[in-house]
Amino acid sequence: MPHIKITMTAELADYLRSVSLQEPEILQRLREETAAHPQAGMQITPEQGQFMALLVHLLNARLTLEVGVFTGYSSLAVALALPAAGKIIACDISSEFTAIARKYWREAGVEQKIDLRLAPAIQTLDALIAQGRSGTFDFAFIDADKENYANYYERALVLLRPGGLIAVDNVLWHGRVIDPAANDADTRAIRAFNATMRTDKRVWQTMVPVGDGLTLAVKK
Repeated sequence: MPHIKITMTAELADYLRSVSLQEPEILQRLREETAAHPQAGMQITPEQGQFMALLVHLLNARLTLEVGVFTGYSSLAVALALPAAGKIIACDISSEFTAIARKYWREAGVEQKIDLRLAPAIQTLDALIAQGRSGTFDFAFIDADKENYANYYERALVLLRPGGLIAVDNVLWHGRVIDPAANDADTRAIRAFNATMRTDKRVWQTMVPVGDGLTLAVKK
């Protein structure tokens, strides 16, 4: 049996947040509003948002990419961590979901940092590559339709500078990755993506049990 240090219970998660989480009030309000949304499960956890903000600070990031915005919690967490001249190019297809995001970006005073592209993300990423933006991004966060994870990752890797970081969400997929009865397209796509990442020599990578599982890959 593998050596596991700790099991994260609901009580322990509450304790973790009580001693570690430094969530700005505006992020808390966005999280609470999203909790009532029919698709609330798509939102990242607050400790994951704080972790990503820490990574952005460590990278001294200026230019970042987000694939999958939803109501904007992750993009707001990153935007608040970016310097005044920092920029996020954010990809989504839903004007309905991102209307909530825009409201909070505006209130937080970071709307000018976020360039929202409402189009299929592959089109946006390919356009950025065609415009000569390869090798210019410091950080990328992927949290969109699972069947396209490999496509998003490959394009993000082209756009990332050496030493830049890609973070990929939902790689544990609520535990379904190890459920032999789970054979839907999304689960199969995540399993395939995880297997490919383990042997990708273009990056240094690790998977961490934050939120629903987060793979971190640094471009060599």
